[in-house]
Amino acid sequence: MEYLSLAQSLARSAGELILSKMGEGILTEEKSSSFDVVTEVDKESELLIRKGIADHYPDHRFLGEEETYLNGSSLEEIVADAQSKPYVWIVDPIDGTSNFVQGIPGFTVSIALACEGEMLVGVVYDPCADEMFWAVKDQGAFLNGKRIHVSDKEGLNTSVIATGFPSSMEARLAVYGGLGKLIHECRTIRSLGSAARHLAYVGASRLDGFWENGLKAWDVAAGAIIVKEAGGQVSDTAGNPYSLEVTDIAASNARIHAPLLDCFK
Repeated sequence: MEYLSLAQSLARSAGELILSKMGEGILTEEKSSSFDVVTEVDKESELLIRKGIADHYPDHRFLGEEETYLNGSSLEEIVADAQSKPYVWIVDPIDGTSNFVQGIPGFTVSIALACEGEMLVGVVYDPCADEMFWAVKDQGAFLNGKRIHVSDKEGLNTSVIATGFPSSMEARLAVYGGLGKLIHECRTIRSLGSAARHLAYVGASRLDGFWENGLKAWDVAAGAIIVKEAGGQVSDTAGNPYSLEVTDIAASNARIHAPLLDCFK
């Protein structure tokens, strides 16, 4: 599939760019708060990906994290518009910028393609580990060419669940609420610093579930199709089906999805 090949190529090129900038004394700029930062490398990575898409598909729309922030557009309006467009590329040039700034491995490049709100392709690339996760609608999910599948855990008590800590304080408090309940139910909880990486890990059965509040379309679009194509389930934390408008997300191997959601009621 040409769309997949382009997404993989651009993700790898962006990953190489990001790695080349590590250890250079990265300057950060605050966005919505001191918890939410962007670097020049985020912007360079997004520009590289945007240009690559425009060169191949000039009529396709582009929804990127940094561009959306810089032009001051209403995210709700952009996402609502994207639901009706034939082809929209949804990009997070560095998912896990805080990891990157601190020199902690585990940040990812996330690229997805949607058609009228339905996910067609998702790629999540971890340049530090050289791991390329991807999925194509109705064709399964893969890691470096090998098919992946979600775990077969049957209960929360044996499950490893992940979460993240978003930039919005309101969303953080919601995460803490779920954390307070889940800590009594699951085997353990991890926070790896990248929502896209968490979702890819659910698809690859490294994690059994994941939830986080206050996310954006570019954080989860690629990871969501990877989880689904790997046999898992993705919804909002109330159990409604995943869409580009979802900000409070829950993903799992499907077997533990109901009890996972119960922890957020």
